[in-house]
Amino acid sequence: MIYTAAYPSPIGTLFLAEKNHALCGLWIEGQKYYLSSIQEKMESKEDSKILMLTKEWLNRYFAGERPCCTQLPLAPFGSEFRQKVWDILCQIPYGETTTYKAIAQELATQNALSHMSPQAVGGAVGHNPISIIIPCHRVIGTNGSLTGYAGGIEKKRWLLEHEGVYEK
Repeated sequence: MIYTAAYPSPIGTLFLAEKNHALCGLWIEGQKYYLSSIQEKMESKEDSKILMLTKEWLNRYFAGERPCCTQLPLAPFGSEFRQKVWDILCQIPYGETTTYKAIAQELATQNALSHMSPQAVGGAVGHNPISIIIPCHRVIGTNGSLTGYAGGIEKKRWLLEHEGVYEK
């Protein structure tokens, strides 16, 4: 069973999902791939301990604090490759960005490969099922462009402005 809850945020309603006492999903309502990793029955449970902790984390984040993704038990559903990409996303500090190319280079180094496709990384970043907390919004194009955010470029810009990466 997957337990769910809604969270009203400055960028729209967020949909939270928990399985086995870990957060497995956080989507911006209507985003691309919305609920795509959920294959089980869902039940609303606003008082779930994990979902309540997630709401507290989000309250702190939207209040301008810098909570870390390691403060929550995370269990996103995805392939081994996607898990590796999401682990790298969790290492991007608040208020900083990286590029798809840099993540691809890091993965290539980790796996003793000469090259890794930035497009493959982009696919994994785009399918991140725990938006905001696993900070996929901090990944930008090599030229500094705001590309490829499943929640929409305007929300990506808002999150980066909120973190002080861009001027409002």
